[in-house]
Amino acid sequence: MFNYTVDTLKTVNEAVEALEENLKAEKFGVLWNFDLTAKLQEKGEDFDTPYRILEVCNPKEANRVLSENLMIGYFLPCKIVVYKESDGVKIGMPKPTALIGMVEDPTIKSIAEDIEERLIKCIDQSA
Repeated sequence: MFNYTVDTLKTVNEAVEALEENLKAEKFGVLWNFDLTAKLQEKGEDFDTPYRILEVCNPKEANRVLSENLMIGYFLPCKIVVYKESDGVKIGMPKPTALIGMVEDPTIKSIAEDIEERLIKCIDQSA
């Protein structure tokens, strides 16, 4: 499966707040917390679904993977989305292992597996 998604009873803002704290504990920084809804509305689009995109990065891990293969920059930083759907809120991400699989590099795959496990842990703790 290409992505990992969980449901939460939290609001989008509560989930984003929890996610930021849990990511910090795993040494991931939030480089960008993008409010897609606000941006689309600012551009005159009729979009009212709460939707946030967080770009996250662990500098040490980014250095490790880029030192092995500069093509990995195509997949950085990692993205985690938080959005409202029907009666609930979802937190999800494309799996780093699925993205890295396109490069076909076994060394990087093991690093991606570790990063994926850590990001899933952050998502699960935030739900």
